[in-house]
Amino acid sequence: MYHGSAFCLLAYFAANSKNSTDLIPPPACRIGGRDLLPANIAHGGVMSDPSSSEPKLLDRVREIIRIKHYSIRTEQAYLQWIRRYICFHGKRHPRELGAEALTAFLSDLAIRGQVSASTQNQALNAILFMYREVLKIQLPWIDDVQRAKRPHRLPVVLTRGEVKGILAQLEGTIWLMAAMTYGGGLRLLECLRLRIKDLDLDRGELTIRDAKGQKDRITMLPRMLVDPLRTHLARVRHLHETDVAAGFGRVHLPFALDRKYPNADLEWGWQYVFPASKRSIDPRSGVERRHHASPEALQRAVKNAVRKANVIKPASVHTLRHSFATHLLESGYDIRTVQELLGHSDVKTTMIYTHVLNRGGHGVVSPLDVG
Repeated sequence: MYHGSAFCLLAYFAANSKNSTDLIPPPACRIGGRDLLPANIAHGGVMSDPSSSEPKLLDRVREIIRIKHYSIRTEQAYLQWIRRYICFHGKRHPRELGAEALTAFLSDLAIRGQVSASTQNQALNAILFMYREVLKIQLPWIDDVQRAKRPHRLPVVLTRGEVKGILAQLEGTIWLMAAMTYGGGLRLLECLRLRIKDLDLDRGELTIRDAKGQKDRITMLPRMLVDPLRTHLARVRHLHETDVAAGFGRVHLPFALDRKYPNADLEWGWQYVFPASKRSIDPRSGVERRHHASPEALQRAVKNAVRKANVIKPASVHTLRHSFATHLLESGYDIRTVQELLGHSDVKTTMIYTHVLNRGGHGVVSPLDVG
């Protein structure tokens, strides 16, 4: 799955890291751009005996991640961090390493790599997963490992006028995706992974399946998007029928439903609302099919729209979700209702949006404004 310099370039982190310095690979992994990993590590193993029938470490990590139904993005991130950890320590097997080795690796990320706290914690989570779930090592020091303290940040929120200005710079399917993200408070991948069966145009509802924390929820579908959606779905249906006629038309189904219902992946209801423009090879099954639209396409389009709309705030696709929650609270909706629409497990997470309901510093009127 991962070949050559893909490991040392860490392309995955280019799309997920907030800090470009997170991309610095360990110096021991390359010289002059040439990958120095032995073949067994580059292809999923760690210093194992070729004659041994025991599964290689990274193959076992991948297997257990899939048993636990972790997302493919989590799988990619964990495998990259575990490779990086092994390479950092001269390709020694993790069984030979202890608390000092893990601390040294995390310290190097913080000091030399200058990664964010969330990136450092992601690396820690990956390595602890390997020790606990794969190697079945329960050592006292594992529970004593200190996590990086994440800074308390307030979300970037757009005004209603700024949202309208940004959406006005978009058109076609990209506009529809951005409008649904804002109008329903969706996360980026929640929008892209919508299936036809999860739309209820008559009731004005969206059912979000297997969202963050593997939870389902119902949120709103703005009435003004119903007619554009009907037009869009007519085009998607024609694309699907064209794929079926060409011998394709199957879509990825979660949790082995394709084995339980052999032809469900051909059904219209299971197709993506926003399919990709081209078919591709599924990285897990190796089957050629049409995936959902690329998240990078929407991210780039929104970034360009923010710039064209002369919005100075560092807005992104996720900013539309922040703005959805804030605008509902400003309109007087109960915070518990907003919590359910967003899919937050704890109302404390939703409480962060209440800061915009105050004026100035926590609602205090400045003495300069008192006549």
